[in-house]
Formats: sequence, C-alpha cells, structure tokens
Amino acid sequence: MEHVTIKSDLIIFHYGELAEEDRMLVDIAREATANSYSPYSHFCVGAAVRLEDGTVIRGANQENAAFSVTMCAERSAIFNAQSNYPHLAITHIAIAAKNIDGFVKNPVSPCGSCRQAILEIEQRYGRDIKILLCGVDVIYVFDSIKALLPLSFVDDSMR
Repeated sequence: MEHVTIKSDLIIFHYGELAEEDRMLVDIAREATANSYSPYSHFCVGAAVRLEDGTVIRGANQENAAFSVTMCAERSAIFNAQSNYPHLAITHIAIAAKNIDGFVKNPVSPCGSCRQAILEIEQRYGRDIKILLCGVDVIYVFDSIKALLPLSFVDDSMR
C-alpha cells in the first residue's frame, strides 16, 4: 500500500489587490448574476470568461423545474464562447454568486460538471485557464482547473 497526498496551490487576494484586468473580470461576473434565472434555489451565479484576444463573454445559471437540465453559469459562458469564438482560447474565468441576502461572503467553487468542462477547454487549446473564485472581498485564484480536479478524466484516460 502507498499513501499519497494531493495538494493544490491557491493565492488569496482581496479585491483591491487584483490586477485591473482581473478586477474587471470579477466585476463582469458579478454583473452577470443579474441575468440568472433561479426561481427554485434563489442562488444566482455569474461567470465571465476572457478570451486570448481580450473578448469577455458572460454566463449566468439557468434553472429548470427538471433540475437535470439546469445550466450552470460557468458552462453557459464557456459554451457561448466556444460556439461563437472557436478559434480563440479561454485564458481566464471569474465566478461570482449571490443569494437573497446579497453576494456570498466566501468564494464558491465550480461543480464537478463545470470543472470537467473547463478541463476539456484547457486540453483542447493546450493551455491553462486562470480561475478566479469571488467572495465579497476575498478572491481565490488558481492557475489551472487541475488544482480543483487533480485526478481528472481526459482524452488520454481512454487510451
């Protein structure tokens, strides 16, 4: 038997410490929460992805009474970007959330399906995507989704 420890690195920023382009992406993700359709959970999630040419695409969660067809904000933004700009890699994604009381204090993390979708885009373009998870003032920054999905399933897993 072998015991293995898996660790992930993250950098914790306060909003004001972020680079201007990252603050802008966080602001757009927060604004995108206003486009959420979440009549069941009342949990509004917004995402903003930046493409390699600087274009920013928004996404917001869209709930459905049949919960399995609900679309998360992250995948909404990613699939929009891939459908309209398939020749451009995604370089960053910022994710923000609010409930009926306002923006959540602590950063929220993508669900497993969204993590897998982000990983697929990293694999497709052969480059990492910077992840910004937004709380009210604290932002968790990861250099790649691999930090949140260390034992991942990718194309090579099927070979």
